[in-house]
Amino acid sequence: MCGISALLLADSSQVAVGELLESLGLLQHRGQDAAGIVTCGHKGRLFQCKGNGMVRDVFTPPRLRALSGNMGVAHVRYPTAGTPADSEAQPFYVNSPYGIAMAHNGNLTNDSELRHFLDYEAHRHINTDSDSELLLNIFANNLQKTGKFRINEQDIFSAVEGLYSECRGAYAVTAMLAGFGLIGFRDPHGIRPLVFGRRKSLSGKGFDYMFASESVVLDALDFTDIEDVQPGEVIIVSKSAVTRRRLVVEETIAPCIFEYVYFARPDSTIDGIPVYNARLDMGVKLARKVKQELGDSMDIDVVIPVPDTSRAAALQLSHELGLPYREGFNKNRYVGRTFIMPGQEMRRKSVRRKLNAMPTEFKDRNVLLVDDSIVRGTTSQEIIQMARDVGAKKVYFASAAPAIRYPNVYGIDMPSRTELVAAGNSDEDVSAAIGADRVFFQDLDDLVASCRLFNPKITTFDTSVFDGKYVTGDVTPEYLEKLEERRADCSKLKADSADNEVIGLHNYK
Repeated sequence: MCGISALLLADSSQVAVGELLESLGLLQHRGQDAAGIVTCGHKGRLFQCKGNGMVRDVFTPPRLRALSGNMGVAHVRYPTAGTPADSEAQPFYVNSPYGIAMAHNGNLTNDSELRHFLDYEAHRHINTDSDSELLLNIFANNLQKTGKFRINEQDIFSAVEGLYSECRGAYAVTAMLAGFGLIGFRDPHGIRPLVFGRRKSLSGKGFDYMFASESVVLDALDFTDIEDVQPGEVIIVSKSAVTRRRLVVEETIAPCIFEYVYFARPDSTIDGIPVYNARLDMGVKLARKVKQELGDSMDIDVVIPVPDTSRAAALQLSHELGLPYREGFNKNRYVGRTFIMPGQEMRRKSVRRKLNAMPTEFKDRNVLLVDDSIVRGTTSQEIIQMARDVGAKKVYFASAAPAIRYPNVYGIDMPSRTELVAAGNSDEDVSAAIGADRVFFQDLDDLVASCRLFNPKITTFDTSVFDGKYVTGDVTPEYLEKLEERRADCSKLKADSADNEVIGLHNYK
């Protein structure tokens, strides 16, 4: 899962890097592995800074001062394809044709086929294992076919239309053509999010335009007229005009439902659905499930959320059950999100560094812990044990999402079924595995209903991690097996070693 943004300022004397940096700070929750910014300055010259680490670590003041120009693209990364190598930090860049920088959120499902085509037919060199570099080179190859000295919007539409026919999977993309402008587009199913907005320029002449993964970025930077880029739509922002066209209209539009469960910030709105409100309704429906299953044996004393994502659902659940809501865990905000940390052992150790249980809220009580989901079970097991260590009598555990039993192939790193605690197991098995007295999972129909409540026009979501149904229709058991091998935790940790590092052409050190 990644976060992307792009900005074009109407006043060519202004510098875009400051607000691009702010955008990455607002999207840091979407990726903590690497960050990068590429800007375009005078005469189309590109400037870049990217590398592994948090936003605050990658962009030092001297590096920021070197990023001149009134437009740029930016990216925060958590690796789901390729490796965490420094060379795979985005945005990626190709000099031919025209000078293109691209940032990508998602995952391609036909990357092997594309890699073969680019090598044997297009004769374009691919320097990393990242599918984002493949996407960039497919786009570049399609633009190359025009053979023009200068291109126009129609040439770009044609290039992206070709990309739509060649690339399968999930992708939200922001790109920049040197000296020309910005491009934003989403995959035909709309699996990954992308929003677009504008604001009046500070100079009073014209408008500034911005793309971002989440609406919170545009809200914070005072953009207005914020809207979702439609699935299969391409928006081109040049120095003189905004041109848009929906090139592909799929029968099945399926935004990733895990955005609403976990990834997106609660103050974002994605595809017309306010994330916070959707999470509140998840709490309403989860309360009904707990009531139904416990019945007359309801003995819960207090509801406690696992911070931060589950707070909205836990708050509404406690209200529905008529039980007190308490903050039982104190969070160290300087530790990253455990879900997106590589390695089971690293995730396990990080939990206790990140959370501290407050004995006064647990001692001699039957507690219901509420979390957004249960993925590997590592975090849940540690948290339940922490509750018992400070005196909880019983520990129930409720998940705002259904049981995750299948790999994700569209940009979320939960590829291996062997890593998923619920895969092939009953709810009772999961309870035993994580040490809970009982586990409650949200029903899938209720989760979908919680999201559709705010935008009934969306009839389908990507729920593949819960039901194993992949909307792109090209995911085979053989593909899943290869994906598991490629993304195994052991290979990620191995890739972290210096001996395996690919020296990136972008290095700023």
